[in-house]
Amino acid sequence: MSEEAARAFAAYLSVRHRLPEAAFPDRPQRAGTLGDIADEFDAILLDAYGVLNVGERPIDGAAARIAALRAAGKRVMVVSNSAGYPKRQMMARYSRLGFDFAPDEVVTSREALLHHMAGEAPRRWGLVLNDAHGLSEFEHLDAAFLGDDPAGYDAAQGVLMVGSDGWTEARQRLLVEALAARPRPVIVGNPDIVAPRENGLSLEPGHFAHGLADATGISPVFLGKPFRGIFDLACARMTPAPRRVLMVGDTLHTDILGGAHMGFATALVTDHGSLVGLDVDDAIARSGIVPDFVIDRI
Repeated sequence: MSEEAARAFAAYLSVRHRLPEAAFPDRPQRAGTLGDIADEFDAILLDAYGVLNVGERPIDGAAARIAALRAAGKRVMVVSNSAGYPKRQMMARYSRLGFDFAPDEVVTSREALLHHMAGEAPRRWGLVLNDAHGLSEFEHLDAAFLGDDPAGYDAAQGVLMVGSDGWTEARQRLLVEALAARPRPVIVGNPDIVAPRENGLSLEPGHFAHGLADATGISPVFLGKPFRGIFDLACARMTPAPRRVLMVGDTLHTDILGGAHMGFATALVTDHGSLVGLDVDDAIARSGIVPDFVIDRI
């Protein structure tokens, strides 16, 4: 896992120039669990992959921690870059994993994408997304799935990169070639480069979007952590001042950078997720992204 994590971390370092800026503390404080640091905060924002679950497996103690936070009067919300399937499917999945979140307690980059699209001019969109759920939540758009037919790439007037399940290197080449020949808008619904799953780190839409940007010079619009759109949706559902909000996640370049960009306190979880197998202090020093807290587990 450490070699895979090292490659992913290097990929995040290489795209730092496309990510937002933020102010950070000089050094993080250390704590064992989220319970050790939660008292000073009114709202706790939680990443999903690497914090609540690894793929289809819940992380031990996560559901109990959420219950304890609620019992202490904390506002708890999931802020996730999971964009590949509809909200109803996500809520059913959380229930299956043993979590009892209400819909308004879960904010996703898919929701941030849909919110953004309300202000976009009409055009024919090509979708980078598994077609298993059809056009659910995208019915209002003139959109078609991109597959193995080059004609679909030529017909698209813009591209929505939403989910990477089923996306292949061959399709990525078709996309790069089409946009290099005729640049068009690219909007990315999941900025993650990787996500922790049972058998390692999966490649996510951010990986393909940054590769596309490097190859074509196109500047994608990213919607999701670390960019503010997803956090704005979360903030609309709660009232605490920014420094009374704690963003908890496993990835420096999305969760920690995004939380700091918003003025939130941040906590990096190290027992699962994208940094497993790496020297966390070295990763913090190399990235220049410093959390307020480093905790072992939720």
